Amino acid sequence: MVGSLAIILALVGVSLYAIVAIPLSEAIALWDETNDAWADTPRSAPPAWTNLFRREKLPETRIVRMEDVRSTTETLTEAMWRETAILVFDYPSSILPAEVVFHFGVSYDRLEPLVTLTWIKPDGTETQFFRGNPRQSARFRMSREIGLDEAFGAPEPDGARIDRPEPGVMNGDYAIRIEALSFEEGFSMDGRVVIGGYVYGSAGTDSDGRNLMIGLLWGTPIALVFGLLATLGTTVFGFLFAAIGAWHGGWVDAAVHRMTEVSMMIPMLPLLIMVAKFYSSSLWVMLGIIIALGILTGAVKSYRAMFLQVKGAPYIEAARAYGAGNARIVFRYLIPKLLPALVPNLVLGIPRFVFLEASLAVLGIGDPVLPTWGKVLSSGRAALYLGHYHCVLEPAILLIVTGLAFTMLGYVLDRVFNTQLREI
Repeated sequence: MVGSLAIILALVGVSLYAIVAIPLSEAIALWDETNDAWADTPRSAPPAWTNLFRREKLPETRIVRMEDVRSTTETLTEAMWRETAILVFDYPSSILPAEVVFHFGVSYDRLEPLVTLTWIKPDGTETQFFRGNPRQSARFRMSREIGLDEAFGAPEPDGARIDRPEPGVMNGDYAIRIEALSFEEGFSMDGRVVIGGYVYGSAGTDSDGRNLMIGLLWGTPIALVFGLLATLGTTVFGFLFAAIGAWHGGWVDAAVHRMTEVSMMIPMLPLLIMVAKFYSSSLWVMLGIIIALGILTGAVKSYRAMFLQVKGAPYIEAARAYGAGNARIVFRYLIPKLLPALVPNLVLGIPRFVFLEASLAVLGIGDPVLPTWGKVLSSGRAALYLGHYHCVLEPAILLIVTGLAFTMLGYVLDRVFNTQLREI
């Protein structure tokens, strides 16, 4: 019980941290696969901590921006200025980066500047890779096909794996020198160089380059809230219907019986798929349908049997004798007597609905905007075939641990509140 409580408290702590650290609107915007925020991140990159288990450490993605370096401006004539900036980054790895992308932007009024971009190796060798009048924004990419081996002083690869050391990779400080000749005042430039690595962050990225930590963090409060609300709605209302039917008997009890049997025959998952396809896949719409279909289930029959046993108790007869009404007897005497038996079912029901939400997302009918564990699983299916197991293992482990914690706690509470189990 202590272990399960510790896990649940940890999940609650992660939920509070996610809500405070990343507002929901920001998380939704970042999780959008079309967001430009992930243009510089590697695709399907495992977490950076996996380097602890590698003999040869894979390089991480790094970004150096012009705003972090000092530029110099030199006046050549009354109508000509030269601005120079040097982006420097250290490269200690013996493995070639996945790619090097230089983003460059200029701002001018009428006259285009003349820009020269030069790549400088640690040994001082310079290679000019652009000279001309760029557009207001430009991107220069070096990959294994277009100069990456030469830029880092490595020999041409002979089919070796990219995660093995590349002999001859030159270590040290590399630089990109930007020289711009401007022919008007008010000229400005900015840029950044992205040294693409093979690992990223504490959770890695998916096939769209999104940081999985966002989905894992915000998936925690969404899973807990969804599971708790669905369990409360279905269990509490089912408990209430069973109490009313058992107490009144007659046609009321028969109506509850018939509705329960009809509800048990309705397949929930196919109905949710139909609603998602033809109406809305919003998480809250799904939650409402799940509660509506889950109120009258087989558990109502079990609750009814328990209420029938208590219905003839002496204290119920005493309440009738002093003139208590039906509503008072049901809500003041009948339900509180069996309310402790409801607690284990509330706890045990949470993981069932957490798994249901994840299943809907994996099937492609989850909420279209919210970052959830199921969405992380769904986005990781494509990467799984390429050997990027972290995209699936991380949310799967969280789902398993959450289900295990609530199930263990529910069984313990069942033994506490169920006197018959207590004697076993």
